[in-house]
Amino acid sequence: MKAMILAAGVGSRLDPLTRNLPKPMVPVMNRPVMEHIIRLLARHGFSDIMINVHHLADQIEGYFGDGDDLGVHIQYSREAELLGTAGGVKRVEKFFDNTFVVIGGDDLADTDLSTLLNFHREKKAVATIGLALVDDPSEYGVALLNEYGRISRFVEKPKGESHIGNTVNTGVYLFEPQIFNLIPGGRFFDFGRDVFPLLLQQKEAFYGCLTANYWCDVGNLEQYRQAHYDFLENRVSLKVSMQEVRRFVWLGADVQVDPSAEIGYPVAIGSGTVIGPDARILENTVVGEGCVVESGAVVSRSVLWEGARVESNTTLHRCVVGSHCTVSSNAAIFDGVLVPPGTNGPKTGNDTEWLTAN
Repeated sequence: MKAMILAAGVGSRLDPLTRNLPKPMVPVMNRPVMEHIIRLLARHGFSDIMINVHHLADQIEGYFGDGDDLGVHIQYSREAELLGTAGGVKRVEKFFDNTFVVIGGDDLADTDLSTLLNFHREKKAVATIGLALVDDPSEYGVALLNEYGRISRFVEKPKGESHIGNTVNTGVYLFEPQIFNLIPGGRFFDFGRDVFPLLLQQKEAFYGCLTANYWCDVGNLEQYRQAHYDFLENRVSLKVSMQEVRRFVWLGADVQVDPSAEIGYPVAIGSGTVIGPDARILENTVVGEGCVVESGAVVSRSVLWEGARVESNTTLHRCVVGSHCTVSSNAAIFDGVLVPPGTNGPKTGNDTEWLTAN
């Protein structure tokens, strides 16, 4: 079966982490977030995949290639200009010949796509969207359903309409090829703002399926950190390259931990990482591969990317540290994003650039 992954966006809400890295390549549990999506598709029989790319496209294509390593076949659609969620799918209309799935390349989910597909077919739907319940629907598309699961109203990001509901669009869609009749070619067109209102206006078979599975929009820094906490607390199942050596502690190969260091839980530490004397890796921390945490450093509720180094006597709490970034401070840093020099403009002379997270 065929699927399309939407991976052309810039990922501005994760800035500055996404200035030199496309958002689908942002690591979650030390693997690109889109790798988790591809593995999800493969588990449910969607093995023929189209991916649209734009921002830093070479990195995505170079990492995933033809998909053979993940047991799928991948093709790419390079967009010189962004065409929107629906416009990007329309561009490769000829790729699809039957029911297909569309899913975001920067979300984290273990959606039961097989159940969603059965629902879609049972309802003889033209379009079915996966739905989830959230506390704050203002940043999502909200769907109202009748007793049969048919969508009676859809409002994109309903700011100011606090009572409309909290059943929101997860960005997981099943479509029949006739959906392309509603999407013009060669221009920017969006599913939430453009296609879904047309489905309602033309009284097409448009359904929503509320899922109990995990879903997280890894859209901002807080949600990005939360996705890691959710894995560590067993809220989502992902394939990772580390083994659970004791309850709530995952270690990769060749991790060196000084006997005087403290490893709390839940914690995950990637292969080849070195934890120095009296260092403390505390709750809800994920350390990437090849990192160094020097003597006396304390890291908690933070995510360190591959090759990061935390120098002696530095404390990080609720931080994200970019790849190969050295944090050279003996102070405590809270709610920070730390990236290598040059990522955020001209080099300042410091070893690390720090921006406060929003």
